[in-house]
Amino acid sequence: MDLKSIKNTLIQIAENRGIPFEKIVESIEAAIASAYKKEYGHKNQKIKAKLNLDTGEVKFWQVKTVLDQNMIYSPDEQQKEQPESLDQQTVKKYVFHPEKHIMIEEAKKIDPLIQPGQEIEIPLEPKKEYGRIAAQTAKQVILQKIREAEKQTVFSEYKSKEGSISSGIIQRVEGINVFIDLGKTIGILPKDQQILGEFYRPGQRIKVYILKVEDAPKGPSILLSRTYPKLVSKLFELEVPEVAAGTVVIKSIARDPGFRTKIAVASLQPGVDPIGAMVGQRGTRIMAVINELGGEKIDVIQYDEDPEKFIINSLSPAKVLEVQFQPNNKATVYVAEDQFSLAIGREGRNVRLASELTGWKIDVKTRPNLTQEESQQPPQTSFQNNQ
Repeated sequence: MDLKSIKNTLIQIAENRGIPFEKIVESIEAAIASAYKKEYGHKNQKIKAKLNLDTGEVKFWQVKTVLDQNMIYSPDEQQKEQPESLDQQTVKKYVFHPEKHIMIEEAKKIDPLIQPGQEIEIPLEPKKEYGRIAAQTAKQVILQKIREAEKQTVFSEYKSKEGSISSGIIQRVEGINVFIDLGKTIGILPKDQQILGEFYRPGQRIKVYILKVEDAPKGPSILLSRTYPKLVSKLFELEVPEVAAGTVVIKSIARDPGFRTKIAVASLQPGVDPIGAMVGQRGTRIMAVINELGGEKIDVIQYDEDPEKFIINSLSPAKVLEVQFQPNNKATVYVAEDQFSLAIGREGRNVRLASELTGWKIDVKTRPNLTQEESQQPPQTSFQNNQ
């Protein structure tokens, strides 16, 4: 095995695969150790190899666990077929095997400072010639270790992206699930995370929210969403510099995916209009988000610390006459008759989203559109939000 010229090759592999260089070296050392064991070692040995990439020199050690007499099962205990495990006294015991274990007395001849329970590395004679089977074993180990390193690298990368959005290309649609190519791996957009009525076709570029990333035997399992409310706020971060910079903050979001979203915003800098920043000149910023969401309507609401003002704002575009507060976080809102349908919205969507946005359970009732003094008449029509 010509190892002197391998360093540049390993560096190139690491760059092409996106794997840390150290992981590639570890995989090579594991493969060399496996080949050594296959050709010159024994079944129960634990072999360690260390590769010097500058000289191509490889050193080998046999690794053994150091034991004292208290750590070895007695003949009577061995007859009970007890496996290697922690016993009830928290002392780990072993069935002694000369290829895996070494007694403390012998170990101290090699390393006087070694202690029971530690591992000791015993130098082995270096070898340069390996048979066909050993070389094949080494190749398999290298490929396996590289695949494992790739999976771990991809998992770590996407795990760090949980809670963010990513752009991908729809690879295929299988049954109710949509598989999206995120660049280095494939994510799954399940049915319950798809926008109702949205059509997905292979080759289509789409933005998705990375909801959850889990490690799995075949590689990272990435759950994507198009319905999660924070998808909207993340899209605004991309389109609105003031949001990305923290000058304008999104206080709360209420969303009915595919239909309507209400988003409450506030400015942390005097002179900055939060709604104007979100909408953009001639509506360019908000339209970019609406288009990405397939035409979903978005109401940008001025957040207010005053619950009454916040509720009034949240029911936009309806005009509110009065807000009355009751116990248990309930509020009754009075509107003119001609504003009632606007206040509740189609299928009660406007008032329901307003309730989610503000945290108040809102009931809408009507009064004639009269002066403040005349508007104390009993309600004529009412709508109760049970959400």
